[in-house]
Amino acid sequence: MTAERTPVVVQAAIIERDGRFLLTRRLRGTHLAGLWEFPGGKCEPDETAEACLARELAEELGVVARVGELVLETVHAYPERTVHLYFRRCEIDGEPVARLNQEMRWTSREELPRLEFPEADRELIQRLSQP
Repeated sequence: MTAERTPVVVQAAIIERDGRFLLTRRLRGTHLAGLWEFPGGKCEPDETAEACLARELAEELGVVARVGELVLETVHAYPERTVHLYFRRCEIDGEPVARLNQEMRWTSREELPRLEFPEADRELIQRLSQP
């Protein structure tokens, strides 16, 4: 049963610059491929939230990140796995580069509801879409 599985702990970065949010698209061959998401990834055992997010952003986008406040914590059970997702505000130094050849874009608050995101992101998208 899905609820009995150990959830995958994921840290995701809300990076906002000039009124736009940085998004990446999940790679083909991965869980939820093709959907837009806030960059980040799975935590390693005994890794802090801040260390996980800084590592993931360096690996995926080649940036140095300052991890800030927790905006939303949510748990979502997909048929394949359960995710325990933490969305944190982050600031980055430098210009992000899609180091995994993933699509990347800066998106306005108004555009967010028009994009396809994983179901676990629904509450965050509703919050961020508000003026």
